[in-house]
Amino acid sequence: MYEFKNENNEIIYGRNGVLEALKSGRPINKILFCGEMKGSMSQITALAKECKVIMTQVSRGKMDEITGSQNHQGVLAYVSPKEYSTVDDILQVAKDKNQPPFIIVLDEIQDPHNLGAIIRTCDAVGAHGVIIPKRRSVQLTGVVSKASAGAVEHVPVARVTNIPATLKELKEEGLWVYGTDLSGETPFYGTDMKGPVALVIGSEGFGMGRLTKEQCDFVLTIPMEGKVSSLNASVAAGVVMYEIFKQRKGK
Repeated sequence: MYEFKNENNEIIYGRNGVLEALKSGRPINKILFCGEMKGSMSQITALAKECKVIMTQVSRGKMDEITGSQNHQGVLAYVSPKEYSTVDDILQVAKDKNQPPFIIVLDEIQDPHNLGAIIRTCDAVGAHGVIIPKRRSVQLTGVVSKASAGAVEHVPVARVTNIPATLKELKEEGLWVYGTDLSGETPFYGTDMKGPVALVIGSEGFGMGRLTKEQCDFVLTIPMEGKVSSLNASVAAGVVMYEIFKQRKGK
């Protein structure tokens, strides 16, 4: 896990992640950088100066050591821990936009790159938020932030104790729950998903849990003709999310 914690500090790294953190107003204690101040680094410098955030130059070796990676793009930020939203917060976002809720529910996603990629797609398609379990799931880390290209600063993420119970509550709020699974018999593109929707994506390798699947109103499948039996979780999520996006746009 490429996340550094020191008292109330965490690390996010990568140019997009640091830039979006600055834009969102997330509290930043210090920014470290290495290399030349070109391209988006000049934007980071200008915003850091505007926000009165200290910037310190370090060696590339030091940057590698702190992040545990060579893929930091020459910048990292010590930030306050990312605050999680609540399910009610996410529903309120949809209400404030006068839109039917569009929520992504992740059933024990383990890979931070998958979580980051899903959050990035959520931002692209206008989903109102993501729900993850508190246990047996990756949480919001620096790796997730980088994989999301900074979208984690803009997409609310809620943590819940029990995914099946949360799905039941969402159904009581009028949402239709659509799960994705190899056992599904309905192609995702043949289903009307223009209304209030919670889209459930199962874990890598195991899919949705039994109790989670029981709470789904529909279990969808993604037709495939190749020899590989399934898609990466973030790819599967993106395929179905864009179908929902297309339906909502009426195209």
